Amino acid sequence: MFTIDLSIKNTAFSISVQRKSTEDAEAVYQLILAAMRSGNPDIVELKCEGKTDKKIAVRASEISGVQIIQKDSAAANSGKPPGFAAFTAE
Repeated sequence: MFTIDLSIKNTAFSISVQRKSTEDAEAVYQLILAAMRSGNPDIVELKCEGKTDKKIAVRASEISGVQIIQKDSAAANSGKPPGFAAFTAE
């Protein structure tokens, strides 16, 4: 299972949806990137495969980041919590 997390401007929490396959997760990721690049205030609507009754809609111009996380036993035992991380170049 893959989780696609969206970071929203001026919001302390992320929004997420789930996909079962790598291909589906990558397709959602690319859809969100295209919406972010367009610069239009279009609405991005997503449905969750993990929880079939979960739907979200967000204005593309308000998305500040997106990431894909694989939810499997190896990822769960890595000791790293899911979420965005900041790195600086030295």
